[in-house]
Amino acid sequence: MRDPSASRGPRLHDLRHSFAVCTLLRWYREGLDVEQRLPRLATYLGHVQVSDTYWYLTATPELLQLAARRLDHNARRLPA
Repeated sequence: MRDPSASRGPRLHDLRHSFAVCTLLRWYREGLDVEQRLPRLATYLGHVQVSDTYWYLTATPELLQLAARRLDHNARRLPA
């Protein structure tokens, strides 16, 4: 990890972000109920509001695409 005074190199926060994104990707790929599991991830990351964890969905194009695909699929199953 880099020294706080250094301007280049990995930061602890970078690993935290990677963990969150990889976890969300895995959940979507496995077809798990991400909305149900998101509060657990938020708690693990130390987020007071679950909505703070939703940021990871919009920060990563693949996650955003998977979430949109799931939303579209679920919307098609609703009665007209």
